[in-house]
Amino acid sequence: MISTFLGYQNAVRDLPRSLEVVQSDQLVQRETDYYLENIGNVKSIEDLVQDDRLFAYAMKAHGLEEMTYAKALVTKVFEEGRDDDSAFVNRLADARYRNLAETFDFARYDEATTSFSRAQQGVVDKYLRQQLEENAGSANEGVRLALYFERQAPSLTTTEGILADRALSTVVRQVLQIPEETAFLDIDRQVEMLDERLDISDFADPEKLGKFIERFVNLWDAVQPRTDNTSLLFNQGPAYGVSTDLLLTIQTLR
Repeated sequence: MISTFLGYQNAVRDLPRSLEVVQSDQLVQRETDYYLENIGNVKSIEDLVQDDRLFAYAMKAHGLEEMTYAKALVTKVFEEGRDDDSAFVNRLADARYRNLAETFDFARYDEATTSFSRAQQGVVDKYLRQQLEENAGSANEGVRLALYFERQAPSLTTTEGILADRALSTVVRQVLQIPEETAFLDIDRQVEMLDERLDISDFADPEKLGKFIERFVNLWDAVQPRTDNTSLLFNQGPAYGVSTDLLLTIQTLR
């Protein structure tokens, strides 16, 4: 297996070409064609949620593939929208749901929701990037983490956003050499620890972000066992906020 550093560099050196390779996969192309041909016909939340192929594609594009079964939960996200501070999605620590609500803002735009480019080609672009990261992870989990961090970190606005995402927090703890056991500490103490060592605004600077990721990929091979636990990092629920139990309870609502 090539090093994490080389694997990451190979993926990002010519990112458009890397994405073209992903899109050339027959299964990816078939699902993408179906999505683009049919998403414009979706006029309601029910239309989207009841079309299993469209719904699965949209969920994967937003990094929520493991929650595709949770149709009642996602319906609640769509119904309440994101404009009200008390809306369900704004009480979730996991930013993936807010991104989903922004893409499919039925509460604001109703039948016009899927006419915007963000719900059409925008979703395809996200899907291809997700697939690129998954493919990279099948060979080297550190590469997938690095690619994910590169994509997500610039949009972070709070330290809590790191702690709410297991993949992001894994990268940050690795670079800052913070033991994983600190995840069991009080959330305020975790925030304090990160704020002492990290300026979240640095991730909006491409040069500083690049250096941070470089430190990560150089450290990963040296300190991590060669085991495949990336799926656990990407599939588990948020580290704090609305609990998984509550999410599952909401999933049973009708």
